[in-house]
Amino acid sequence: MSADRGSRIEALVRPQIRALQAYHVPPAADLIKLDAMENPFPWPGDLAPVWAECLRGVALNRYPSPHPPELISALARQAGVPPGCELLLGNGSDELIQLIDLCLARPGAKVLLPTPTFSMYSLIARVAGLDVVEVPLRADFSLDLPAMLTAIEQQQPALIYLACPNNPTARLFDVADLRAVIEAAPGLVVVDEAYFPFAGRSVLPWLLEFEHLLVLRTLSKVGLAGLRLGYLVGHAVWLHEFDKARLPYNISTLTQVSARFALEHAGRLAQQAEQLRAQRRWLADALRAVPQIEVFPSDTNFMLVRLPAGRAPAVHEELLRAGILVKSVHGSHPLLADSLRVTVGTPIENQALVNALGTLI
Repeated sequence: MSADRGSRIEALVRPQIRALQAYHVPPAADLIKLDAMENPFPWPGDLAPVWAECLRGVALNRYPSPHPPELISALARQAGVPPGCELLLGNGSDELIQLIDLCLARPGAKVLLPTPTFSMYSLIARVAGLDVVEVPLRADFSLDLPAMLTAIEQQQPALIYLACPNNPTARLFDVADLRAVIEAAPGLVVVDEAYFPFAGRSVLPWLLEFEHLLVLRTLSKVGLAGLRLGYLVGHAVWLHEFDKARLPYNISTLTQVSARFALEHAGRLAQQAEQLRAQRRWLADALRAVPQIEVFPSDTNFMLVRLPAGRAPAVHEELLRAGILVKSVHGSHPLLADSLRVTVGTPIENQALVNALGTLI
């Protein structure tokens, strides 16, 4: 980089942005992909041609509906959205997180995060200009409630994100702890339920009690990651403000049509989720049988495993050479030392992972 270009970047790009690292997505071609919490199953074979036929009539020469009423109604029915609440659609949950952060990013405003947690909360907050306050989880990955309440009182955060179940720890937070945090919060609380299909517990009914509570959901984990469709549930007074910052055509027509089709066949996706829950149990038992591997309980479609001290980076690379891609979280947080995050895959993929780890450890 020339000196002139470097100085221009320094002069124009905010220092907070220059200090960040972009989110890295590793290449996965020809690998067993167990790093991104995706549903490994494609459309059931008999549905694929019916879905393709639905797409034939899409008018790609026209802009998509900015607020597709039929899709919003279908999502609300499927999720069981409480009366008096509305939905805002996003290009994945990430866009909705970005909208919330942008709207709340007054000078000096803070977002509170129990960590380790979903890395995009911190990245997007810093890009938006929010100050990030982190409160470490306990060693068992539960909320440190006294520390959270102290941070809330001292920092007065405009926003708190609670991933429940949490990523990458794969656990639900205690219900009483969640309620205590929401009750103490002076600003908004966003409970991210991306992994609800595998946990089966939701705070959606709490929206009737707390106007400052928002709930995030996504279709990415149930087999539709390629659609990039998330939705935010909350009271209209909040969603109408966030909608002002939303780009008008953020959900493509192809996504809208595909999502409506998927919701008409939600039972088939639920069957796949049940298969993954069964495979989660099998994989956890199989990994626990491998000497020197600690397997943490999971309420999601992935699990956290801890390897012998100092082995995680090398084992991650050896798995990659064996054609298996998992996520190394070693070094990202002190509580995640020597740990890998592995997505629950198909029976064949899960067996391959167990065989490889059994050889390497």
